[in-house]
Amino acid sequence: MVPGSSPGGTTTKIKVLQQCRAFSFLIFSKLMNDIGCYILWSNTIQKYYVGVCQNNLNGRILAHNEHLYGRKSFSAIANDWVLFLFIKTDDFSQAVRIERKIKAMKSKVYIQNLSKYPELIQKIINETK
Repeated sequence: MVPGSSPGGTTTKIKVLQQCRAFSFLIFSKLMNDIGCYILWSNTIQKYYVGVCQNNLNGRILAHNEHLYGRKSFSAIANDWVLFLFIKTDDFSQAVRIERKIKAMKSKVYIQNLSKYPELIQKIINETK
């Protein structure tokens, strides 16, 4: 050990964080197996991301944060995506219709209102059946 160095340096902290993420992924992937439209939030870039999921929501979020959808995808500009809202649907095609409707609104305020007012979520579900 070098004098003045820390045994738990940055590299060790990063490895522990990666192990925690992997462990969380394994735990949550078994709990969440839903179909629906999800909205992620990145505090770093102060933006939302809207997507759809067929099975493993937590796996999708982890994939966005690990840039597994490519370095040129929109979600690759941040690695702190967290779930803001999940709209569960009965089938994948309805989830896609909800995603398109939310994206067509092109409104951060609309997305925030979806979280504030549950009747808006019910309205969008009814409109996309």
